[in-house]
Amino acid sequence: MGNKQVILVVDDEPANFDVIEILLFKEGYELHHRDNGAEAIAALDSIHPDLILLDVMMPDMDGIEVCQKLKTDRQWQHIPIIIVTALSEKEDLARCIDAGADDFISKPINSIELRARVRSMLRIKAQYDHIQATIMLREEMMQTIVHDLRNPLIGILLGCDSLKILDLPDRAQKRIVQIGQTIEQMRLLVDDILTIGRIEANKLILNPTKFDITELAKSVIADFEAVSTHKQIQILGEFPTEPAYVSGDIHLIRRVLGNLVDNALKFSPQQSSIILRVECLPQNPDRQDLIKIEVIDCGIGISPEQKQVIFEKYEVGNIVMGVSQIGLGLSFCKMMVEAHQGVISVTNNQPKGSIFTILLDSYSK
Repeated sequence: MGNKQVILVVDDEPANFDVIEILLFKEGYELHHRDNGAEAIAALDSIHPDLILLDVMMPDMDGIEVCQKLKTDRQWQHIPIIIVTALSEKEDLARCIDAGADDFISKPINSIELRARVRSMLRIKAQYDHIQATIMLREEMMQTIVHDLRNPLIGILLGCDSLKILDLPDRAQKRIVQIGQTIEQMRLLVDDILTIGRIEANKLILNPTKFDITELAKSVIADFEAVSTHKQIQILGEFPTEPAYVSGDIHLIRRVLGNLVDNALKFSPQQSSIILRVECLPQNPDRQDLIKIEVIDCGIGISPEQKQVIFEKYEVGNIVMGVSQIGLGLSFCKMMVEAHQGVISVTNNQPKGSIFTILLDSYSK
């Protein structure tokens, strides 16, 4: 059983299953039968089929409805479905394809056609499984490598702390501080990669608390005070007079705001300003009150083409000389905001620059 390809036949007529079983007997497949759609869906966790042969005309839940349910479920939508039907009208067959069916075969079933279509769908499923296994192996290797980077980075940070207490020239002390800041940035990047990996594996656990996003934004501005002063860029805060409470993982939201401000600093010219704005939107009839957070810069801006991909992993946008670009910061922001059921977007700042906007539900309890 272990290496056999598994086929689930869903048909309310046991005789029809008997016919399919006979026609596929020599192929060596592991066949399972369920006589209604609800039982078939409930059995997926235990059967894990490689292919589903699905009858259309069934009581309670017909094949079209079963197909639609499976193709909208991320856990099962990759399983190929062959619709087995006595319907011959093109409109009916089109309905099957629109529901997500990968192929169909007409009754009465022809043995040669059945075996050929089953082999074709199983080849597609085998290719999908191979690709998924390769992706999983790659992700596991990346997560292992990134995780192992933590210890040496911490060792370097401890070494920098030890050097700071020595009586060294001011120039050397400044270099040590710069090294420490760079290593801290690398450590945060490692944390971001690990967090992205947990999201993609559906293993991220948020630690939500109620907090004032305005106070958090003010502390983020304070974090970048030294960098902004060195670059001769002013970071301005525009905040409501009353607290703006949200519920979320404060550490992850802080990283999002920090990434956006850091990104704005990278691409802003000297003698310019960056605005970090928090605004409480009026009550929206379609949903609860919203908190809008904006990071506004006067930098190089983002082209319409880049706006389509700027939040994807490893997308770095414009190549700017002297600017370090990893291509994970904005992807991390998007994933974190969406994990909090929020929305992030980017628009142009007139006459020049970009506006990154985050919408989060306010805490109203």
